[in-house]
Amino acid sequence: MTSNVSEAGGTTGVAGASETDRALGYEQARDELIDVVRRLEAGGTSLEESLALWERGEELAKVCRRWLDGARERLDAALAEDDGGDTESGGRAG
Repeated sequence: MTSNVSEAGGTTGVAGASETDRALGYEQARDELIDVVRRLEAGGTSLEESLALWERGEELAKVCRRWLDGARERLDAALAEDDGGDTESGGRAG
């Protein structure tokens, strides 16, 4: 029964996210994470399958976190550039 979990993308375990996880977009990882949570909440799985689902959910959460952290860094950089650009160009006369 654990084959369903490994077919969902699997993980490398020790080294972190697999190549498949690295290629996942934010929305894909989020949607798969939602599915994992639903399956865990529904119950009816063996302990082994539940643990595999939990581990997959942890990996998917990391993928989402990396995407969100990257987006935050890009926003912060853009805002800093924008703020720096106003002061370097003299800002607005007022």
